[in-house]
Amino acid sequence: MSDYLIVVAQSGRMIAQAAVHAGFKPLVIDLLGDCDTQGYAADLRRVRSLAWPDLKRAVEFFIGHYPVGLLVYGSGFECHQDSLNRLARRIVLAGNRPGVFARLNDKSLFFQVLAHQKIPFPETRFTQPVPVGGWLVKPKSGQGGIGIRVASDRFFNPNAGYWQKYQLGVPHSVLFLADGENAKVMGFNRQWSINLGPGQEFVFAGIVNHADVPMPLQAEINAWIEAIVPLFSLNGLNSLDFMLSGDRAYVLEVNPRIPASMQLYGGGLLRLHIAAGQMPQPWSQEVIRSTGYRGYQVVYAPKDMKIPDAFIWPEDCVDLPPAGSICRKGRPICSIIAHRPHPDVVLQQLEHSQQSLLNQLNR
Repeated sequence: MSDYLIVVAQSGRMIAQAAVHAGFKPLVIDLLGDCDTQGYAADLRRVRSLAWPDLKRAVEFFIGHYPVGLLVYGSGFECHQDSLNRLARRIVLAGNRPGVFARLNDKSLFFQVLAHQKIPFPETRFTQPVPVGGWLVKPKSGQGGIGIRVASDRFFNPNAGYWQKYQLGVPHSVLFLADGENAKVMGFNRQWSINLGPGQEFVFAGIVNHADVPMPLQAEINAWIEAIVPLFSLNGLNSLDFMLSGDRAYVLEVNPRIPASMQLYGGGLLRLHIAAGQMPQPWSQEVIRSTGYRGYQVVYAPKDMKIPDAFIWPEDCVDLPPAGSICRKGRPICSIIAHRPHPDVVLQQLEHSQQSLLNQLNR
């Protein structure tokens, strides 16, 4: 197999970094062209969107100029599923096939399957409830919490979204590897969101690994995953998002592509993602063994901010925009990764690093 592989995502840094550590030469197509992504990429093409008219030229260039036969995709295809279909006609895709991706993003089908399997989830409707108090509106094709908002009586196109009862609790996720029939849990994670204003009240802001989920509940969630994987023929790395409320969990969604939590675990996960159809038996433990806790946080701009020339980024920052970039209010500036021996210390470090960074940029 060629050392080259194509990486396509809204932001390609995480997968490109993992690819380099796994011995690959990543050819990156993304929307941002961050400085550290450029450092990891053997070649990079920045595109306006993941829609096929924007992707096509970059994909064809890489296929025509490099001995590449594999593509790894990340976040951003929820709203561009046709692009996955077109990519699959040109090159082998690692992870889930386009049809699997589409079925998981068919929310009506997904919640029907959960109900049939007696897997708990917040009450969900595809017609507007009356009254709407206590309900959320969620987009049918969304990612990272973008577009989730508190429901109101104003018109909402039911073809674009659905209604879900607001569930009290703490958002969590579980990272798992699948081979179409079987699954292996890599780890449980605690997540948090940020309110960026009307219509953006639940945007993904960060995640920390090795979450303290009660063992009986871990076993129950593992059973849910083992039921879901063969029903949808899931392959590679995926994550299941759930709300932890006391001693109960409620499934929110499954993300059928490499999630942000991959970077919180061992460095060998990308190779397992690529070889998911031939999952190692017994499972290789060294790829998931890690000491301490890792956290990842997105830093959003509190106002329009310009990245100064020759700005020195703190060493725990990643996803670094080029000098002179304008980061608009409510948009990501960069991300922070912290590694500490205790989860509370990780959270404190993330908060401290974020405030320190914003102070530097304000100066």
